[in-house]
Amino acid sequence: MTKQLTLRLDPIACDAHGLCAELLPEHIRLDDWGYPIVAEEPVAAEHAALARRAVAACPTLALVLEARRERRR
Repeated sequence: MTKQLTLRLDPIACDAHGLCAELLPEHIRLDDWGYPIVAEEPVAAEHAALARRAVAACPTLALVLEARRERRR
């Protein structure tokens, strides 16, 4: 089994500060009103540190990094 890191956003908690998109533009873009749109694909290993930094920088704690186990067949 391998672990995949995925980003999850709580849209109710988000106040559209935009820090996450500045720190992790590979996975997060902003809509027309400045709210983040998070990519559905798992975070690549080389972006894991940046993803953790984006999560830690969120002033409203709306961004979460989840580790999910994936079974290999």
